Amino acid sequence: MVHSLPNLFTLKDHFKESQLYLNRTVTATVIVCLLFFILIVRLVYLQIDQHDVYKTMSLHNQVRMVPMVPPRGLIFDRNGVLLAENAPAFSLEITPERTPDIASTLKAIDQIMPLTEEEQRQFNKQLKYKRRNEGIPVRVKLTEAEVARFSVEKHHLPGVDIVARLIRHYPFGEKLGHVLGYIGPISEKDLTEIDPGNYRGTYYIGKVGLEKYYETLLHGKTGYQHLETDAKGRTIRFLRKVPPTSGANLYLSLDSHLQLAAFEALKDLKGAIVAIDPRTGEILALVSTPSFDPNLFTQGIDAATYQVLQNSPDRPLFNRAIKGQYPPGSTIKPLVAIQGLEIGVINTQTRLFDPGWYQLNNAGRLYRDWIYFSKRHGHGWVDLDKAMSQSCDTYFFTLAHKLGVRHMHDIYTRFGIGKVTHVDVTGESSGLAPSAEWKKKVYNQDWFAGDTLNIGIGQGYLLATPLQLAQMTAIIANKGKYYKPHLVSAIEFDHSNNPIKQPLKPMPPIMLKNPEHWNIVIQAMKNVVHIPGGTAYRISRDLKYQMAGKTGTAQVFSLKQNEKYEVHKVKVHLRDHSWFIAFAPLDDPKIALAVLVENKKTKSGADVARVVLDSFFNNASATETSDTTGEDESTVGGEEETEEETLIHDVL
Repeated sequence: MVHSLPNLFTLKDHFKESQLYLNRTVTATVIVCLLFFILIVRLVYLQIDQHDVYKTMSLHNQVRMVPMVPPRGLIFDRNGVLLAENAPAFSLEITPERTPDIASTLKAIDQIMPLTEEEQRQFNKQLKYKRRNEGIPVRVKLTEAEVARFSVEKHHLPGVDIVARLIRHYPFGEKLGHVLGYIGPISEKDLTEIDPGNYRGTYYIGKVGLEKYYETLLHGKTGYQHLETDAKGRTIRFLRKVPPTSGANLYLSLDSHLQLAAFEALKDLKGAIVAIDPRTGEILALVSTPSFDPNLFTQGIDAATYQVLQNSPDRPLFNRAIKGQYPPGSTIKPLVAIQGLEIGVINTQTRLFDPGWYQLNNAGRLYRDWIYFSKRHGHGWVDLDKAMSQSCDTYFFTLAHKLGVRHMHDIYTRFGIGKVTHVDVTGESSGLAPSAEWKKKVYNQDWFAGDTLNIGIGQGYLLATPLQLAQMTAIIANKGKYYKPHLVSAIEFDHSNNPIKQPLKPMPPIMLKNPEHWNIVIQAMKNVVHIPGGTAYRISRDLKYQMAGKTGTAQVFSLKQNEKYEVHKVKVHLRDHSWFIAFAPLDDPKIALAVLVENKKTKSGADVARVVLDSFFNNASATETSDTTGEDESTVGGEEETEEETLIHDVL
């Protein structure tokens, strides 16, 4: 029997395998080529056709440096009462770099929340000089309803954001308007005076007052955040942070209680009050009325409101306390008396007869005393005490003529008339202490004897500010020793809770040849208030402290030789200004002040001063003894001041 063997070997079909490999290779090659073609097409599309789009998107996907605005420094009074604060608020801002069409965006915002012309003007103004990657406010202090309306539409407005910011607020409004000043939008002119890098992200800057004078300290130092953002401007992560340095806090010498009392005393009147501590030069109160509310300016005042303030005949924007230049009237007589005593042309026994007028020569014009038209005669025999207490013009005409313009100019400038005090607030005027050289230079005219008589009673070319007269009074109170007047007494850096007391700045003392002359003049000024017949005697009623003072009147227009000043016939804006200077208490002066009431109507400078001084001492007493009882203010403002009522001066 025969058996078949199994087929142990299988022969390969090389041709078939080669064909299969070739088919697979071709298929793979086709697929690879197709994919490569698709890739090439896609790359062409992305890099050529869509080049501009993706280039812009790639540029936005970058690291941004965002400024961090420092909180502005706060301002407090001497007792820690907050006078200027930062209130949180939401503002609507546009970042130009992230906004494709700004004009269309503004129109869209206007549909959501109508924008005023002033808001659009301020935005376009800042758009010219702000960096394109910085947000520019369109509206500040958004209401909750406005925030809600915008949040719904935000996705339609690229580059527009609601940003939380701190907005300046002044709790006392107009009562401190002229002292604090205000902040306002940064202008192109401001940019030339500051470091733009330190103001990135900041839109407001001090414009006047303390806000401007201490701008560098109050602003602080801007910080930065380095952020990585995507193409749509969204923050991916924080890379680096340099925190801002907060602005310094200012502590003023100002007493807000006294400031409010002084403001109320002058309310509805035009005038100024400056009160100084003669022991330190600290300004306790500085008031100018009418005033303005600085809160109107903090976000940019609208044109209509500003025009009302600017064009008002009462000039509420004008700081009368430091910028107003007025003839000081009889308040200057203490200086004339001091110079007369120093030069030796008078002494305490010097007496002269006042017939009601003074005449340079027998054929000359009559320079009439203020009392002439009320009593048709003068003060009779007068010495320095009586001349000062009753403000006898004839006595001081005689004294001025004996002294001459050179000695008059010398004593005025020694006491600061005609010079700025360099107080730490913007806008101070210098006043004017005239001389023969000055008149020749300005008017190309010689100095006349009549000019000397006029400046001897505080009229003519002589001009002073309320601040200068307050400083003059403080110098007399302190018998020649005085300090530079100032408002800021301490500075707190970076919210350290450690205010640094600012050193007092003593000025070169005024030395008299005979120190007793201080006492002679001070006694005469005391008689103005405390002796019957004194021009301010009526305000001494129920007075619980002693003061030295001097009334004065500044003429607004000149009278003819025999013309009588009849107040009821004179237009209000042409009526005389009423002055009063004083310091108290007499034995240890703690306050010296100057009060000006323009175009006196209902109250004189002495009336106002009595209210302010009562407030000062009542508050001091309440602080020391916790006794809140005060004097009856009904004792202030009785009959009109004698000198103020019938004053007549003949001015060349």
